[in-house]
Amino acid sequence: MTVPDLNVVVVVLDSLRQDHVGFYRGLYGWPRVFDNVPPPDTPNLDRLASESVVFTNAYPSGLPTIPVREELLTGQFTLPYHPWSPMHPDSYTMPELLRGLGYFTGLISDTYHLFKPSMNYTKGFNTWFFIRGQEYDTYGIPPPVNRRVEDYVTKDYYSNYVGSRSYAELVAQFLANIDDWRSEGDWFAARVFNTAVNWVRDAYRRTGRFMLWVDSFDPHEPWFPPPRFDKYTDPSYKGPRLIMPMGGDAGKWYSQGQINYIRGLYAGEVSYVDHYFGEFYNALRDLGLLEQSIIILLADHGHPLADHGKFLKGGDRLYSELLKVPFMVRLPNGRHLVTDAIVQFPDVLPTLIELLGLPETYTYPLAGRSFASILNGSASRHRAYAIMGYHEAVDRCIRDGEWSLIYRPDGNHELYNLTKDPRERANLAGEMPDKVNEMLSKLALWFMNRSRPVRQVQAKYELGGTGKA
Repeated sequence: MTVPDLNVVVVVLDSLRQDHVGFYRGLYGWPRVFDNVPPPDTPNLDRLASESVVFTNAYPSGLPTIPVREELLTGQFTLPYHPWSPMHPDSYTMPELLRGLGYFTGLISDTYHLFKPSMNYTKGFNTWFFIRGQEYDTYGIPPPVNRRVEDYVTKDYYSNYVGSRSYAELVAQFLANIDDWRSEGDWFAARVFNTAVNWVRDAYRRTGRFMLWVDSFDPHEPWFPPPRFDKYTDPSYKGPRLIMPMGGDAGKWYSQGQINYIRGLYAGEVSYVDHYFGEFYNALRDLGLLEQSIIILLADHGHPLADHGKFLKGGDRLYSELLKVPFMVRLPNGRHLVTDAIVQFPDVLPTLIELLGLPETYTYPLAGRSFASILNGSASRHRAYAIMGYHEAVDRCIRDGEWSLIYRPDGNHELYNLTKDPRERANLAGEMPDKVNEMLSKLALWFMNRSRPVRQVQAKYELGGTGKA
């Protein structure tokens, strides 16, 4: 079977909110996200968007980091089937499929969860490059020498724990990991995308078709943008440099000035990631690879910045700041289109299969469905609705484009009209019980049958904690 002579490039940016990309803010007419915090500059993501099919309603199904990547790599749904877990030996992945078709496959990442022992997320890749030290990766030896932990925390960080480690200890681990940084090139996104540039230059010269997966953990917290990108915080702020917010009620831990400062750090992180993605995108252009490649850029999820009172991800925070992500597909012809069609991440692999001219029966059954018809303009709709949540948590969100229903096991559901109320401020559940029941009817019972709520789920995965914050 003849396969089009096209490369495949997938770029995953962890925790990038859709509303922090300038192109999307322009679509919605939002000059800024928060009243007292300037929005980040994202000229390179905006340039990619102008040459891509841009989706406004692309969603994960199972959250967070690892279940999302399993969905992308396998074309299967992880909700409600798989928790945060290793890639199963029997799973057939995107790089395995493409490698079997003659592609040279590569993975470049600083997302340290992917290369923890036994996780098996290198399955199918010919080569992989991992950059150590992100977040709580036990890489450096605390305490840091060149930075003082107390400059980055409040007193509450010493008495609040995630699992067996206090927030202060977690910050100390990250600071120890970056203790030897001397120049901007030492920052994580710089190393990830510079490595990707070198990889594509070598692959272009030495291989035939290639598939490259670039997985940047930034702009995930801790938020530590290089100095020249740290320009979105209030210059008059005199408090600690709160690079790692604590979960739960933000008003309990922080003043409004501190909340704004944390939001500004996140904006700086987004801008810095955009810059280094731009260097990679420029390299693809300079090598003439843009017209020889399918490029997919997305975020695994967004990040709550106290929009609804809490920082950090969690199963009870199923609002747009967590669920709405940038999602762009650049085709070799640079076709530009903005679509409101609903797609979910398991749809990515079957779409690639169709774009490469392979019927799904040539490979294996997939739960996802190809949205190639959206990309070529022959259709304007894909899915009727999307369902999202965490495997262990009891809350679920269902969206149909106009309406978002957050299912709460205690019956205190939340209903929002995303068209009229995109910030999800007016809960209409009490006023519109028929609409609530209509949305609930679309949820299968096995999505709801969970025994107990888990709130700050990410901490449980990363640190083995209880996840009750």
